[in-house]
Amino acid sequence: MSRPNFLFFITDQQRADYLGCAGHPIVRTPNIDSIAAAGTRFDRFYVASPVCMPNRASLLTGRFPTAHGLRHNGCDLSYRANTFTDVLRAGGYKTALIGKSHVQPMTGIDSQKRYKPDDVGAIKEAWKDDPSDYDNEDPSRYASNEKYEFKLPYYGYDHVDMVTGHGDQCNGHYYQWLKSKTNQADIWRDHKNQLAHDYVCPQAVRTPIPEELYPTSFIRDRAIDYIDSVKNDDQPFFAFVSFPDPHHPFTPPGKYWDMYDPKDFHPRLPYEAHKNPTPPMRWLHDHWIKGTRQAQTQEAFMADERETREAMALSCGMITMIDDAIGAVIDALKASGKYENTVIVFNSDHGDYLGDFNLMLKGAIMLDSINRVSFIWSDPEDRTPRLSHALSSTVDLAPTIIERAGLKPYWGIQGKSLAANVAGSHDLRDGLVVEYEDTQPRMGFETSAVVRTLITAGHRLTLYKGLSWGELYDRRADPDETHNLWDDASHAAVRARLTEQLVQELIENVDKSPHARRRA
Repeated sequence: MSRPNFLFFITDQQRADYLGCAGHPIVRTPNIDSIAAAGTRFDRFYVASPVCMPNRASLLTGRFPTAHGLRHNGCDLSYRANTFTDVLRAGGYKTALIGKSHVQPMTGIDSQKRYKPDDVGAIKEAWKDDPSDYDNEDPSRYASNEKYEFKLPYYGYDHVDMVTGHGDQCNGHYYQWLKSKTNQADIWRDHKNQLAHDYVCPQAVRTPIPEELYPTSFIRDRAIDYIDSVKNDDQPFFAFVSFPDPHHPFTPPGKYWDMYDPKDFHPRLPYEAHKNPTPPMRWLHDHWIKGTRQAQTQEAFMADERETREAMALSCGMITMIDDAIGAVIDALKASGKYENTVIVFNSDHGDYLGDFNLMLKGAIMLDSINRVSFIWSDPEDRTPRLSHALSSTVDLAPTIIERAGLKPYWGIQGKSLAANVAGSHDLRDGLVVEYEDTQPRMGFETSAVVRTLITAGHRLTLYKGLSWGELYDRRADPDETHNLWDDASHAAVRARLTEQLVQELIENVDKSPHARRRA
């Protein structure tokens, strides 16, 4: 068989359990389910970081945020960083990014500096300024009606159809395209002009943007266009098809708005289910009760049962719209004659609390709902349905794709190839690390939270920099993580052992690039 093509679908902020093939009782995802029915679904796949930018950079590089440098949202992935798409392109592949990239800031809003002006001298940073252009995802690049042209390759992609932002507020090439289709673009995007509805969920917006002009449809159509453009090529391709949904705001258009009834959803884990909530959980709960929560931002907050049910239903509407789009793209792949030699992948960049302990969105509380995501690999060499229990990570995607393409990885890649696991093995590692760094103090933290989590088959250990408290859960006896055993004397030995294991993982994960050129 010739070198395979790759069609890689990824969603934004979708929990692992919100797929039909993962056992969700309500959401309809027949097309994603069909990928799993002809491939390997991983049920213990974790992010490198439960935030968009650092995890997406880890996907591209096969390295942890502390190694590739995009440690938290608002940083840039350096152009000095090699990516698996660079490897594929150098190996003769055509490479395409269609949809959300988010390895450069996309808001145009300056960050809150970690240092005060008087804390540092005229030279502000440990590294010299990089004169490269890191504003390619900035809204200013898409303000005109003329399509913004990227300097290619862009992190290894030689074709880019860029979508930035979320929900009906997406920007990038999508926004330029939307303005070319209608003079109502800015009116539709103004939430003061949303359609009437009776939902009370924060950030629930009934967008007037028609289904055929919504970002998911734009990405679907550009992916189909790309497949059509390469159908007669002998050169293999890698297409990264990246949807900004079901990330908030919750804006499913048209029939997808009320496709699901909130009354059919049942939040499983109320705040009261946790026997000893952690300080940030208590802080969020207090602000919820006092009526001082921040529910219209990117920050985590707590919601009541009605709000949670509505968010669940709207998220499912967005997910089913993506599933329909994926089905159309796969149909185009089959029509092109490329299906029989194309690896199809489904993944998400991180999850959403979506009601666990009344929490919404994401943050420094390291629950499985934000750290564990879907990963499905359907390979033309063997489309036998399998379920893998291998403890795997976003950093493993780059080496897996590189190996499947018949190429060699670069020095310093930190992930492990999942090739044997795709074929049925459950062995890979006995523990993995999830990194999290916040950009500012919130959720009751006095300084920006810096968090390291160790996931094993039986436990979750989480350490918070500079704080005397942490988290330890026995995942076999307490799979929902409702009882923090950090201060439990009977688990002191387990805590010590896992802390040492976490230290060993962190030592292993230090950056080993560049390789020594000579002996000293």
